[in-house]
Amino acid sequence: MKRMKTASAAGGRAASQGDHSTRERILMLLKTEGRMYAGDLSSELSLTEMAIRRHMYALESEGSVHIVSIRQAMGRPLHAYELTAEADELFPKNYHLLALDLLDELADDPDTAALIDRMFEGRKKKLQLRYETRMAGKSLADKVSELAAIQNAGGYMAEVEPQSDGSYMLYEYNCPIAQVAGKYVQACTCELSLFEALLDAPVARTECLAKGGGKCSYHIG
Repeated sequence: MKRMKTASAAGGRAASQGDHSTRERILMLLKTEGRMYAGDLSSELSLTEMAIRRHMYALESEGSVHIVSIRQAMGRPLHAYELTAEADELFPKNYHLLALDLLDELADDPDTAALIDRMFEGRKKKLQLRYETRMAGKSLADKVSELAAIQNAGGYMAEVEPQSDGSYMLYEYNCPIAQVAGKYVQACTCELSLFEALLDAPVARTECLAKGGGKCSYHIG
């Protein structure tokens, strides 16, 4: 019985991996070809239309695919499939390379190098204006929690750890701008300044991903 259960589990994992691979191929086809019908995908992937629809319902539930009903002059509507705006995040991005190239252009010219500081400071001020209303009237504990929520929405994988002395540690396990911050220290400096402004409390960075740390760590209060 034990061997049968193990074999069943292995079979389930293999099926799951197969489904994942097929859905990746579907997403790639929709990315390159645009809107497609079940028959088109069936021919491309050598699958039955029923199997295609099963994958599409799964992708729709994940928010990656939108099912479009197309009316015909006669008969039932046809169902076509297209990627959602959210699905765009599943494909490779090189935004950091563009940002670094633009910043390098400024840094290489003595007449524009000083603009880099102004750009990062300007970004900090915009973020402060955007989020300071969310901090109004809150205790420090609630502000720290709100800051973690803001950072999580930005992809920083943040969490808060209250300390026994009434202070807090904020940990960020991901840095979406690590490549930029690794070369331009202004990114980290302005983030620290932003945190202090939003929390209205002293903040000290004790560890930094962009400088080789395992995470970004901030002591607050």
